[in-house]
Amino acid sequence: MSDAGGRIACRGRGRGGDVHLAFPSVGATENLMLAAAGSAGVTRIVNAAREPEIEDLARFLRSAGVAVRGEGSSVIHIEGGGILRSAEYRIMPDRIAAATWASAAAAAGGELYLRDAVPGHLFAVTSLLAGAGCEIRHDRGGLFIRRTGVFSPSYTARTMPYPGFPTDAQAVLMATALKGKGVSSFTETIFESRFRHTAEMARMGADIRLFGRSALVFGVEKLRGAAVSAPDLRGGAALILAALAAEGESRIGNMKYVERGYEDIAGVLASVGADVEPL
Repeated sequence: MSDAGGRIACRGRGRGGDVHLAFPSVGATENLMLAAAGSAGVTRIVNAAREPEIEDLARFLRSAGVAVRGEGSSVIHIEGGGILRSAEYRIMPDRIAAATWASAAAAAGGELYLRDAVPGHLFAVTSLLAGAGCEIRHDRGGLFIRRTGVFSPSYTARTMPYPGFPTDAQAVLMATALKGKGVSSFTETIFESRFRHTAEMARMGADIRLFGRSALVFGVEKLRGAAVSAPDLRGGAALILAALAAEGESRIGNMKYVERGYEDIAGVLASVGADVEPL
């Protein structure tokens, strides 16, 4: 292994063994699963992440000939080292994108049908939106959300590993709490520096008060358009949703972060009636 210029290059053939994670990280679990698939012997991942993406990766690896079991639980067993076969596989719908579109409907008003969304993957988000006044229904084809009439967000959201509230939905849900008469609390337990979007939201008239890893959001009567800058992927998406709920024009810079995680977000929103265009 060599480390030069900010890059790490590794060569060799791995071997199976037990790996105990101090925290059930999605990225760590996924990388360990991929490494185990190419390593001879049996690998056991203890305290593995249980997110739907982990189950999806396990199903893909099985379709390519890897023996995997235990996904969805805290212990995953993988027998690797074999020759992988080609496979055709349909990737699961993006649950964070679905949570973003659902939050967009809640922030701006109106209704959306999210085709292929998996309701069970979104319950931690949609249950809060329903409690604030959104109508939510689902069928075998997807999920329907409508926000009409009184919308009174008063959330208590604490990010947790799945099936808890997802950290990647924290910012976009916060965007729906900026207007109204309620007070919402958000506590971030997964990552640090996950409230950088709040300073930009304040430029739009939001009333947000930070207390370490927690934020209190006091709903205001109106938001105003402003020039803001996306601090990261989900924070940038949240600023777009806040702009949809604000009066006047907003300009959102640093869109490179948002474009990394959403395919043509401006085009998608424009297709359902938003007045939005890329700069």
